[in-house]
Amino acid sequence: MGKAAAKAQKSETPDYSGGNRSKVDGKQLRQYYRDMLLIRRFEERAGQMYGMGLIGGFCHLYIGQEAVVVGMQAAIKDGDAVITSYRDHGHMLACGMDPKGVMAELTGRRGGYSKGKGGSMHMFSREKKFFGGHGIVGAQVPIGTGLAFAQKYNGTNELTLAYFGDGSANQGQVYEAMNMAALWKLPVIYIIENNKYAMGTSIERASATIDLYKHGESFGIPGEQVDGMDVLAVREAGDRASDYVRSGKGPYVLEMKTYRYRGHSMSDPGKYRTKDEVERMRSEHDPIDQARKLLLDGKHIDEAALKEIDKEVKTIVAEAAEYAQHSPEPDPGELYTDILIEA
Repeated sequence: MGKAAAKAQKSETPDYSGGNRSKVDGKQLRQYYRDMLLIRRFEERAGQMYGMGLIGGFCHLYIGQEAVVVGMQAAIKDGDAVITSYRDHGHMLACGMDPKGVMAELTGRRGGYSKGKGGSMHMFSREKKFFGGHGIVGAQVPIGTGLAFAQKYNGTNELTLAYFGDGSANQGQVYEAMNMAALWKLPVIYIIENNKYAMGTSIERASATIDLYKHGESFGIPGEQVDGMDVLAVREAGDRASDYVRSGKGPYVLEMKTYRYRGHSMSDPGKYRTKDEVERMRSEHDPIDQARKLLLDGKHIDEAALKEIDKEVKTIVAEAAEYAQHSPEPDPGELYTDILIEA
């Protein structure tokens, strides 16, 4: 078998070995399940509203990747910062941002987190230490490195999670940021959400190496590959990375092997992959189904309680959608606000 064929085979059959099941905390797992389900139902409703013409512009859904952000959020502390790309709704919800404010921003309403002026890709919350969604591929990585620089400069013992995708992994600015982070031992965890396809291009066709966790090796940055479809595996890897970074040793790279069920954006029909591939990932590796099975098998919860969680989540999402549709549109004068700050 040639090298190219070996690479392709490795990518098609990733190692989904999972986390340590002997240490499952039922209460924590219930919370992870609820948080992932909230993201899933929110994104499904966002997709419906986009189809109805209630959401304009771009809209990139996080369906299938929920375990990554929920597991990582469980591994950090209050005060730590988060920054990501344009596939960002799940990160906002995991940070504790109000679903009503997120959905209202998607519909361009005054009640949104950016007053209806940012849309899907550009909203933030200073209160929750969420510093954006960013539309420029890879641009959030040097910004996240800058956040980590500020944390170290101010002696806060906080860290930054800088998320980016496999499509951003070979950007020059990513390597420049990693070099500085390693040089100054900055408290940043670089999280590569490898969902196998950068827009429509498979990683085998775009990257000379498909082991993206090794991208920091030339700078002395340790990394590991994680089953990003398993919330417990993500949490455990997040704990290891957080301990390393918070101890002052510098940055860390986590490559999350994950998968999105929908297209790159709402305008993407996803013809570059087969229906069988998508269905296989759904049936064998779905993060929410895996958590549900663990809860039931471990007798941490029963079917009635699961139905109550589902009912609660559906109510939250329905209220967010209702709020988003009835919140007033921004005043035209808002075009001239939030443009300049005089320091």
